[in-house]
Amino acid sequence: MGERVHRSVMNIKVGMIFYILSLILAFFSRKVFLDCLGSEFIGLTGMLMNIMSFLSVAELGIGTSIVYFLYKPLQEDNREKINEVMSMLAYLYRCIGFIIGIGGVIISLFFPWWFNNLTTGLPLVYFAFYSFLGSSISGYIFNYKQLLVGANQKQYLVDAYFQTIGIIQSVAQILLAYYYRNLWLWVLVGLVFTIIGIIVFNHRIQQLYPWLRINLSEGRKNLKKYPEILRKTRQIFVLRIKDFILNRSDEILVGIFVSITQVAFYGNYTIILNKIIYLVNILENGLSAGVGNLIAEGNENNTMKVFWEMTATRFFILGIALYPLIMFIQPLINCWVGSEYQLSSTIIYLLIINLFLKLQYSTVYIFVGSSGLYDDVWASWTELILNIAITLALAPSLGIIGILLGKIISVFIFNVLWKPYYLFSKGFHKSVYEFWKPMLSYYALFFVFALISICLKLLIIDNIVNSWITLFGYGLLFTIPILVLYFLALFICTHGMRSFIARKPAVYRYLNKLMLLQK
Repeated sequence: MGERVHRSVMNIKVGMIFYILSLILAFFSRKVFLDCLGSEFIGLTGMLMNIMSFLSVAELGIGTSIVYFLYKPLQEDNREKINEVMSMLAYLYRCIGFIIGIGGVIISLFFPWWFNNLTTGLPLVYFAFYSFLGSSISGYIFNYKQLLVGANQKQYLVDAYFQTIGIIQSVAQILLAYYYRNLWLWVLVGLVFTIIGIIVFNHRIQQLYPWLRINLSEGRKNLKKYPEILRKTRQIFVLRIKDFILNRSDEILVGIFVSITQVAFYGNYTIILNKIIYLVNILENGLSAGVGNLIAEGNENNTMKVFWEMTATRFFILGIALYPLIMFIQPLINCWVGSEYQLSSTIIYLLIINLFLKLQYSTVYIFVGSSGLYDDVWASWTELILNIAITLALAPSLGIIGILLGKIISVFIFNVLWKPYYLFSKGFHKSVYEFWKPMLSYYALFFVFALISICLKLLIIDNIVNSWITLFGYGLLFTIPILVLYFLALFICTHGMRSFIARKPAVYRYLNKLMLLQK
């Protein structure tokens, strides 16, 4: 138990350090890239990256499925079984790399029709795409071992290596873009650092797990020994298709229904939102493997206790992330890249609603995945069909608004309503009433403070924040009191937050005294 908590804390600490560094660098690099490389090229790379995300669906959920089978042997330190499972993963990921390569070549045949009007020219489009494709294939062939590290609750090592290399790559691309403004060189640098990352990380894996032996032929044979892997893979594949369309296809859809240039405009906001997602998911990355080990122990009371503690911390982190976003995202865009890159307020509110719906159910998702519950394939198909239908109906006339409405409606029905029922009935074997009774308090508190943030934005912030100085000054002035009050409200009204704070008895006693003084 102590080791699990220690590793979880390490995952969160390292994740936060690299979050801050990458956040600062992302804002600076985006401005330099837009100014020096042009919005058309940045929109193009965003769209090509999303095409690569589409190709990655070929992964089929194999990694997620196999990680589930690593929890128990890691807990028992059964190295023979770990080698068996990892050999299967290596074999399957090489097959995936081959499939992605073939798929990428086929898709690239359509580029003359998709990108024929770009001023950058088709040779650069192909060079960029095949560089991204090579990086993706190399990741599947050589970097699959990071799944073992993550399952062993050492995600902080993966973050430390790949985030450090990513930061160095971004600095190199910033300098080259500023001084040379060469699009070809910018792409080449990304490919070179991918190769460096593979070499460095695999050397470190060899040091961590010198007993790890990968045998591809044995991995192929062992597939018959673990038929459940293929069954769960088929179930997870549907989830992956659905998640891609809901979460990773934005820039492709904007490019199809609006324009390539608007992809760059929309991309400015998605950079911010992706950093918010990364911040919130630091908790998930730090604790998800720990949840798998927790469930493997079979302690029902401890499992429910941790579930509600994670729910409470998730909602508080959502407040940290989304309340400032509500109040200051438009002034931030204005100060960062200029008012000409701003999207409408309606789009902004829909983006934030979609982000909340996507992130708030993550605790449920962690426990569903850690319990190996992937049987609700029908729900994923239905959510996918509903999303596509709404998007195709609304996007041609409403553009980005139609795309976002398709996401919001489908996510609400299945992630907010269905998934909790599925977890509590099939995983915890409890009535879903035991979920909704405490959960309504979290929703009510969050939306009360969200409404306060909107009022402050409309009545005060929109009229006075127009520079970096006022952005930071009023950001602190308004954000800190809201978050303090929100935290106290969670502590007073929810058992999950009180239970979480009770892990630090001195803090718990102090807050209890503070509440009594207020009464």
